[in-house]
Amino acid sequence: MTFSEVLESLKDNYLRQSPSKEVRFSRTGWNGKGQWITLQKPEENRKMTMTLPYICISIVGGKVAPWTASQIDLLAEDWREV
Repeated sequence: MTFSEVLESLKDNYLRQSPSKEVRFSRTGWNGKGQWITLQKPEENRKMTMTLPYICISIVGGKVAPWTASQIDLLAEDWREV
């Protein structure tokens, strides 16, 4: 898949507000096993000041952080749903 397809899928899932079926995507070109991205909806009770949806990444060890795509990620065609 391309990143454009991934982004459309993330947005479609978010707009349908399907929290029970969170879509996650990963790249075969990433070195870390178990890494994936998803579109996160901000929670009202969180201390984080973000109020709009954002893409986050689950990194090795299960920690989650906001994520910004690199040019390599944007142009890659090895994205897959996980």
